[in-house]
Amino acid sequence: MIVLGIETSCDETSLSIINEDNHLMSNVIVSQHSTHSQHGGIIPELASRQHVINIEDAFEKCIKNASVKLDDISVIGVTNGPGLIGSLIVGVNFAKGLSISTMKPLVGVNHLKAHVFASWIKKDLETDKSFDTPKEFPLMCIIVSGGHTDLVKLDENFNFELIGRTRDDAAGEAFDKAARLLNLGFPGGPEVDKYSSFSNEHFDFPRALLRGSHDFSFSGMKTAFLNLSEKNKPFDKDKISKLCNTFQEAIVDVITKKTIKAAEEYRCRGIVVTGGVAANSHLREEMVRKSPLPVFIPEKKLCTDNGAMIASYVVENYKKSNNNFNNIDVKSVLNY
Repeated sequence: MIVLGIETSCDETSLSIINEDNHLMSNVIVSQHSTHSQHGGIIPELASRQHVINIEDAFEKCIKNASVKLDDISVIGVTNGPGLIGSLIVGVNFAKGLSISTMKPLVGVNHLKAHVFASWIKKDLETDKSFDTPKEFPLMCIIVSGGHTDLVKLDENFNFELIGRTRDDAAGEAFDKAARLLNLGFPGGPEVDKYSSFSNEHFDFPRALLRGSHDFSFSGMKTAFLNLSEKNKPFDKDKISKLCNTFQEAIVDVITKKTIKAAEEYRCRGIVVTGGVAANSHLREEMVRKSPLPVFIPEKKLCTDNGAMIASYVVENYKKSNNNFNNIDVKSVLNY
């Protein structure tokens, strides 16, 4: 079985191909950072237009890199939400066209659930890298990105249970805001991560742990950082590095403590960290260092939005449903 995964939920146009052993055969990601960086954030209309421009070339490159033909594809998976509606329409309609023209099954995939299944990719055939994958359940999964910060428990039947989520802003959005205050550009997360590595110092800074709850809150930490940054103007490289290190350490501290606590409370056998913020170097290090449980984090290119996680979701759920596509949500996907 060969699965094509299509992801266009936000500003990344990505198509990937995975085989039945969940080995990654091809992974094409076309970034729109240059388009949106001048605006300081993602412009939905521009994002959908860029997907229209990018998707056909990305598909052809994906097929070529995997050394397969269109007829070799067994099933097509596509993100059908959540996401920017204009961006989703482009990917879904492209997938529908492929499905109709090839008579291949089409599977609608939830974007957030798919992020978790990036951890089941066993090998990247393009780089020959192998990855450790989860084997024991239940798992506590932290999905942390620009739009979401969700704690979910995953059982052996791939059922998700929501344990906690942000009550206001997502962690990735908080990183972007911090970077904007420091004039570091967009996307802000990688810039904060980079500058924080230049300093071992940090200011005193509050944490919002919401004791007694597994929910998150980052809006107050954003306000605290606004006040802290105003006090330290004018900026120089040392101040920026210290400010970035302060904010990153606080965000990571909250995510790490609450995820580990939830995993222990629900007697989980491991932790999965995924989503765009899972590419943050300090979060990756701290979660592994502090967790008493095995921690599974996809490699960085599989943390951000990508078609590989969509295809991986289809492969693993196909196996779990006893090789029956009807049990993994084959449907019309989106009726536009």
